[in-house]
Amino acid sequence: MRILIAGFGPFPGAPFNPSALLTAALARKRRPALTEIEIESHIFATAYTAVDRDLRRLLARKPDALLIFGLAASRPHVCVETRAPNAVSLLSPDASGRRPRRATIDKSKPPSRTGNTPFAYLLSALRRSGVSAHLSRDAGRYLCNYAYWRALQHVEGKRPLVQFVHIPRIATKERRRKLNRRRPSLAKLTAAAENLLSALVAASRR
Repeated sequence: MRILIAGFGPFPGAPFNPSALLTAALARKRRPALTEIEIESHIFATAYTAVDRDLRRLLARKPDALLIFGLAASRPHVCVETRAPNAVSLLSPDASGRRPRRATIDKSKPPSRTGNTPFAYLLSALRRSGVSAHLSRDAGRYLCNYAYWRALQHVEGKRPLVQFVHIPRIATKERRRKLNRRRPSLAKLTAAAENLLSALVAASRR
């Protein structure tokens, strides 16, 4: 079984993207439930052309599941995304400075795409680790949503399983403000992501 894990690099307004750290940390983990799983990691440049190029290459490897993490700095919780709107922001440039020319990803397609994973099952796996996690019906209008929508377009609602998860900013040692203490640490997020990954593996075997 092959599982692909992906995160994103920095982008305007977020010179540090914890999704890349989480992806690398998770790929190094080898709990017993994952010992026979081939796990590969990838970091997307936060640019529309990079997502289009890299998604094709990743899915051509015929994974059983694709798990993508992205940063939602304004959200206090981990969010299991269930739906990707057919929409992009005309105001927010990607890391290459590019802005979309229209507000839809593909105007010939439906207004949204629904994911193909057992969302409640994955949410329960996250919450067992003690992190605050919720289901979300809106993956935003930026590269996170774009990657989720395009991945679901490639698989056409079938296999592989595709799941996008938004994570909040992580707690750091340098900043000890009250708000920071409410944020999860990288270690806690990694433990939660391990539970999530094990649940995704179990779901893909069904």
